Amino acid sequence: MAFPNQSMSSVSPQRKMGRGKIEIKRIENTTNRQVTFCKRRNGLLKKAYELSVLCDAEVALIVFSSRGRLYEYANNRYLLFFSS
Repeated sequence: MAFPNQSMSSVSPQRKMGRGKIEIKRIENTTNRQVTFCKRRNGLLKKAYELSVLCDAEVALIVFSSRGRLYEYANNRYLLFFSS
């Protein structure tokens, strides 16, 4: 319902707040960098899993940390063969 002095054409849709954009550059603080890596790695692994389930896709993901530690995901056991 519009107010008497307001026409429908003058009503503009509300804008929703989105996430702020971050600058993509190396994080200098080692603690912050490690925390960010851990959070983003977990999110990336979750997305890989979701993609494999939702789209019935064969997905393999390999991530190495700055310390050389290996993190992997494969939805099919036969896709990747790693020796420990």
